[in-house]
Amino acid sequence: MKSLMMLWTKLANESASRCCTSATRDVKTVTRRVEHEGLSFLTITLPEFGKAIQKSLDQAKVVPSDFQGFHFGNRCLPVFLQGFTERVFDPTSGVLLDAPCIEAIRALRQLTLLLSKVQLPCSDAREKDALYGYIECERSVRDHDSRLSDDDLSDFHRVSRVLFASTFSRADRKVYLGEVSPKHGPGTTADKLLGNEKWNQRVWTRRLEAIFPSGENLLPNWRYYDQLDAVDTLEPGAETPVKVVSVPKTLKTPRIIGVEPTAMQYVQQGVLQIILESLSEIDTSDRTSRFKKKFLTTTLGFTDQTPNQRMACEGSRSGNLATLDLSEASDRVSNQLVRTMLTDHPYLLQGVDACRSRRANVLGKTIRLAKFASMGSALTFPFEAMVFLTLVVVGVERELNTHLEWSDSRLRDLLHKVRIYGDDIIIPVEFVPAVLDVLSTFGAKVNVGKSFWNGKFRESCGREYYDGNDVSIVKVRQVFPATRRDVTEVISLVSLRNQLFLADYLETVEWLDSIILKVIKHFPEVGPNSPVLGRLTHGPLRGTEWDKDLQRPCVRGYVVSAQPPSNSLDGMGALLKFLLKRGGLPSVDSKHLERSGRPQRVDIKLRRAPLY
Repeated sequence: MKSLMMLWTKLANESASRCCTSATRDVKTVTRRVEHEGLSFLTITLPEFGKAIQKSLDQAKVVPSDFQGFHFGNRCLPVFLQGFTERVFDPTSGVLLDAPCIEAIRALRQLTLLLSKVQLPCSDAREKDALYGYIECERSVRDHDSRLSDDDLSDFHRVSRVLFASTFSRADRKVYLGEVSPKHGPGTTADKLLGNEKWNQRVWTRRLEAIFPSGENLLPNWRYYDQLDAVDTLEPGAETPVKVVSVPKTLKTPRIIGVEPTAMQYVQQGVLQIILESLSEIDTSDRTSRFKKKFLTTTLGFTDQTPNQRMACEGSRSGNLATLDLSEASDRVSNQLVRTMLTDHPYLLQGVDACRSRRANVLGKTIRLAKFASMGSALTFPFEAMVFLTLVVVGVERELNTHLEWSDSRLRDLLHKVRIYGDDIIIPVEFVPAVLDVLSTFGAKVNVGKSFWNGKFRESCGREYYDGNDVSIVKVRQVFPATRRDVTEVISLVSLRNQLFLADYLETVEWLDSIILKVIKHFPEVGPNSPVLGRLTHGPLRGTEWDKDLQRPCVRGYVVSAQPPSNSLDGMGALLKFLLKRGGLPSVDSKHLERSGRPQRVDIKLRRAPLY
């Protein structure tokens, strides 16, 4: 905790220097409150102050009730960080200045949100509350399902047909023709199979068997037909439920995820592939089809966050685009809505339903799921995006009091004005009230503290902007390492140092260099693409050695080494893994049949590696 306090102090003083003010009293305040309140002041209380600042930027005025636990004195601004806030808001009225200091806005966000995402285990009580929240969310989803009117579902179905009918038709045909190629992922599963062990799985379900026969998905070819005798086909009531677990996120609350059974995860990856392929395979022989493809590929994002970030920047400058964020987004997507989307595509519907887990184990109890899927299912991300895009267009229709088709110019006007990436939503400001109403009606929960449409502040996909200026900040992800053996913490600290260097906090960086050199003795200057744990610099780079084989400069330093666990694979499982490999190139890892899966531990080793 002492190191984190020192980091905050260094950043506060350097930020004050950049803003021509003083942070001496602020440092004393933080020191005193950390002594009395502990680390939670830095990780919970200060971030709440930062969120209140962002809300004030959006509302163009400081509201004292938003700053609980902070003294205001006789002015309209909190005494804490007043040297920064008075460069953004008028001290006597609390109203946003006509030309607020961008550097002060960045400093306020940096100092208050610095430790908002540090990964620390929260208390048992907070963890249990989060798990009970998962159960409560289930009740909320069921409640919203029961209150949806026939008109609501009719609108949702009609709009989803307009947007995705051709996409789902192609995917439906691929399921019917048996063109789904399943795939195993690197993560853990509810039945505890790891790495190469998954390729010898011998558990299937009756629901999967009906549309994804085990003989066509668990065997390399029908020569191994006799191996089906060892397959245990589970009836619906005997299926392994999703294992709901918590993983460290912040000191305030953990992240709740669902660990899927191996068989479900295996098929989900195959269904995901055909859906993504179908989205990009739209026939472009006519003008309407070309626009349809452009609209869907532009408004839906699955791998690239930069369009959201560009649009957030534009929205902060023009004020025409709003950025919305949803809480518990994946947990609030109802299975009823997904079934409604797919109701005209029976094979795809059956395929998606077959690989969807119906039950979850939470706090030792098994509950039936009303949500489509938890975070952890391969299909969660694409379907939540498609559901949210559908709801956005429903909201636009209701605002315009019309039904939109591809030929309608008003639908075309939404191109480059709507973007969905998971639970990060960007829409035109004029449609915000109608879209918020629709999202609420269909069970989504808008995170008001992270949604912006009034002022000049916008946030999307990890980047924040004010009036076209990037005010994104650097956040601490791990506590500081004590020794070189604290590998995860060492890697995180080097990353933190380099991010602060790119943000021009050079005095703080100099202090961090001294901290890092106490933990690892080799900390050379490197380029941004070097695998070495080194420091970025503005000066010229010179390698300490020369690689005669590759004719390039090298440097000695610590390199991350993460070896997959040992689990050999041969015979039928190895052949199946080869036949289901995606892409035409050979496997990057020549020992993938000897070791596979997510590394259980990470190490750093001193070695020679490229300078750039």
